[in-house]
Amino acid sequence: KTHHRPYKPRFDMLQRASLRLSSSSAKRMMSTIASVKGRSIIDSRGNPTVEVDITLDNGGHVRAAVPSGASTGIYEALELRDGGDVYMGKGVSKAVSNVNEVIGPALIGMDPTDQQKIDDKMVKELDGSKNEWGWSKSDLGANAILGVSIAVCRAGAQASNTPLYEHIQKLAGNSELVMPVPSFNIINGGSHAGNALAMQEFMILPTGADNFTQAMQMGCEVYHNLKTVIKKRYGQDAVNVGDEGGFAPPLKGSDEGLSLIKEAIEISGYTGKVKFGMDVAASEFLTKDGNYDLNFKNQPNDGSDVVSGDGLLDIYGGFVSDYPMVSIEDPYDQDDWEHWAKATAKYGKECQIVGDDLLVTNPKRIEVAIEKKACNALLLKINQIGSITESIEAVSMAKQAGWGIMTSHRSGETEDPFIADLAVGLATGQIKTGAPCRSERLSKYNQLLRIDDELQGKNVKYAGDDFRFPAPAF
Repeated sequence: KTHHRPYKPRFDMLQRASLRLSSSSAKRMMSTIASVKGRSIIDSRGNPTVEVDITLDNGGHVRAAVPSGASTGIYEALELRDGGDVYMGKGVSKAVSNVNEVIGPALIGMDPTDQQKIDDKMVKELDGSKNEWGWSKSDLGANAILGVSIAVCRAGAQASNTPLYEHIQKLAGNSELVMPVPSFNIINGGSHAGNALAMQEFMILPTGADNFTQAMQMGCEVYHNLKTVIKKRYGQDAVNVGDEGGFAPPLKGSDEGLSLIKEAIEISGYTGKVKFGMDVAASEFLTKDGNYDLNFKNQPNDGSDVVSGDGLLDIYGGFVSDYPMVSIEDPYDQDDWEHWAKATAKYGKECQIVGDDLLVTNPKRIEVAIEKKACNALLLKINQIGSITESIEAVSMAKQAGWGIMTSHRSGETEDPFIADLAVGLATGQIKTGAPCRSERLSKYNQLLRIDDELQGKNVKYAGDDFRFPAPAF
């Protein structure tokens, strides 16, 4: 059952939720924002990113950090970088300055539980830039706005004396908390790895676990057994890890990677309980004439690995028939609407077709994709759209269309575990945040373990096999 119903704009619902939170905080003597401080820190790839501290008038203090992607969709909100020579042009001093000099002073005295009011002030009033797909954040930068938006969300939870996931649940007007199925990226290709693999991520989803804690155990055991299999077959050097903690062995094709994972699952004793997922990131290997080059990392090449959109469709058919494939993300370029719709029509029932570069967590692009039946799942990346309010709006819209939702990290990450609480509070049912390796990935998984422990005995379900439709739409 997909809980499908026509989408209706729901800013009024968000406002009502904000009002409920505002009135309840007023009863406890409303806390207000006393200071906002931005700074530059370093992400997991050695590049600067924005961190924001908010202090409340009652002495409360929260902190948030912003992630950054490597394979980015062209329709994402603007990530403001400095340019020039410092940090290879990737400095964020302009974005930090915008936090400290423009955004921060404007938010002093505001109620942190009023998420939409604050986000609207930043996005529509202080920034105000727009393009054909909505608010582009091209003046202040999505990284500046999002850093503050996440910090405000944390401050609102603290001011309400409520766990962050519960505060997010109330902001969204969501009826159920759900522990998500983790989607572990355990073999890396594409832009994240130095091997020949064109397709970017090969993932496992422990849908057959009884709870999230057991799902983590299963994921870790498969990961370790995969390491043993790879080392035996390709040597010690083949188990170095990529940006997201997955292995990047010298594989020539996707089937080789999928068969390695199948073997590791069998050794672990979890056949049937662990499903497969992929992030193709096909925009990375689109050719100028609209085909797809599966040997794009080796340039120039003889063109023998270039396939058409329909040729790729047949390759995906092999994945779905030969493996327990339940999720394929970005199977085509972000403008190849025709083949997206073909893939969804052909495989969408047994395997979710996930829009990342296609949708960029943007409500207007989601609307177009719903009309075109281009995909049936949203990849939720908060830094693609740049505010918590717009992220909630995107999730609500996708859920009302009967889609699945996969919460996601970025390849350039920090130790901030915000998306763990987000996945639970919005009942997305799925989360991908890398392999069970590298602390910036584990910070999210470990936060989910804490939440799972906290919610024991409170009748909160693990999404499991219902990961695509874990709870009613809101």
